[in-house]
Amino acid sequence: MVKIDSKIVGYAVKAPSTETEKSEKPEFKRESSGDGAEVIRMHEKLERPEVLIGSTYKVKTPISDHAMYVTINDIVLNEGTEFEKRRPFEIFINSKNLDHYQWIVALTRIISAVFRKGGDVAFLVDELKAVFDPRGGYWQPGGKFMPSIIAELGYIVEKHLQTIGMLGSTAPDEHQQRLIEEKRAEYEESMKQQDAFSESEYPEGAQLCAKCNTAAVIMMDGCMTCLSCGDSKCG
Repeated sequence: MVKIDSKIVGYAVKAPSTETEKSEKPEFKRESSGDGAEVIRMHEKLERPEVLIGSTYKVKTPISDHAMYVTINDIVLNEGTEFEKRRPFEIFINSKNLDHYQWIVALTRIISAVFRKGGDVAFLVDELKAVFDPRGGYWQPGGKFMPSIIAELGYIVEKHLQTIGMLGSTAPDEHQQRLIEEKRAEYEESMKQQDAFSESEYPEGAQLCAKCNTAAVIMMDGCMTCLSCGDSKCG
């Protein structure tokens, strides 16, 4: 702090330096590999190409008369090089149901902005899957429970990220799958009950799994075991 003992008789405002403004302007540098190739990283300044590769997923819920079509477009970075990779760039949701128009537009813009920002966008999957509808969710054919439409969008984003290699597969490995099939065969043999009109591919009376949201949890060898993802209370 500077203490002024004398009387102030005048003052002037110092103008900002133009050199400081120029030096503070951010620049996005491209990395160079050992063989001289330029590695382009994803960031918000990356312009949209004329052509993008995309995938469209159909979502049909029992709580709506109209289906939704979710399209996720990817940008190809470092095309034709050893560093080539696909990254999500934008998302669109189309539906004839105009009841959800406002939040659909808002959600697509926010998710697309996160995609264009770059970096690890996998956190979107957990955030979307954690959203539940206070009016209650719904069951998909096959016995999978969806807490909300937003949660189903989270599963679609997860599936797409797995397809392009950003996320690893959550499916059971070969050993777990073989163990699940053996446990299921033992259970069906002991129960000897199969509902011919049931749409579920799991035994009747199976409980909901907290890990994969599928009604596939049965009691086997004194342990509650999921026949879908292999989760067990006994570890």
